[in-house]
Amino acid sequence: MSQAVARRYAAAMADVAFEKNSAQRVRADFSSFVSAFYAAADLRNFLESPAVSIEVKQKVIATVAAKMQLDGGVTNFIRLIVNHGRTESFREIEKALAEELNARMGIELAEVTSAKPLNESERRELTSALERRTGKKIEARFREDGSLLGGAVVRVGSTVYDGSVRERLNRLREQLVGE
Repeated sequence: MSQAVARRYAAAMADVAFEKNSAQRVRADFSSFVSAFYAAADLRNFLESPAVSIEVKQKVIATVAAKMQLDGGVTNFIRLIVNHGRTESFREIEKALAEELNARMGIELAEVTSAKPLNESERRELTSALERRTGKKIEARFREDGSLLGGAVVRVGSTVYDGSVRERLNRLREQLVGE
């Protein structure tokens, strides 16, 4: 499936989510279903099988959705994807939906790589600083990279904020060479 098709599905679901004022729940519920779909080979094989009728697939989706307590809009969205034979694109649609919802809510994703694990206070402080700098709400994902000497590297969209010790040393070296 092309990214354009995944984005169209995501935009349609985002319209419904905002109409019902349930964007966070829609994202969480759809992600939960996608995780369950890929974790359960039986479910995946069943929903992807051309030998199983649409009616039977719809009953199974309803049962799974009820057990997972999924939002009704998400359940209908899953039914639509299955009816159109697009189950192989669940992950792509999930990613496009998250991006679409974030864009509409003014949320920017930040990837933070630090030399050591950051405690909760440091994470909150860094997230707040990024929100002030970008003027957007930041959803940060943190990871560690032992190859950094210290500090952190943050990517927000296409912008990179490099506060690593290695980068500071490189700038200092450039200053010394320039003098």
